[in-house]
Amino acid sequence: MTKKLYVGNLPYTATEESVRSLFEQVGATAQVTIIMDRETGRSKGFGFVEMETDEDAEEAIKRYNGYRLENRPLTVNEARPREERPSRDGGDRDRGPRRY
Repeated sequence: MTKKLYVGNLPYTATEESVRSLFEQVGATAQVTIIMDRETGRSKGFGFVEMETDEDAEEAIKRYNGYRLENRPLTVNEARPREERPSRDGGDRDRGPRRY
C-alpha cells in the first residue's frame, strides 16, 4: 500500500521528474504531483509524493525533511486528508437572479 507524503517549500523550478529522481534514491515512488497555479501555470511550491512502502516513506521523511534543494529547505511529512472548505461564492450564486 502506498503512503502519500506532502513536500513543501519546493523551488519553483522543480519538476515532477526532478522530484521523482530525488525520492527514488530512497525507494520505489508510485506517483509525484506538483501543484500548479491554474492561472499562471507556475508551481505553487508544494506537491505530493506517493511512496510504495511505509518503510520507504519513513526513510524519505527522515532524509528529506530539512534537505536543501536549490538552497530551499524542504518540508516533508505524511500528507493529511484534505479538509473540506466552504464554497468561495457565499452560496447565493446557484439560486439564479433575484426577483423582488
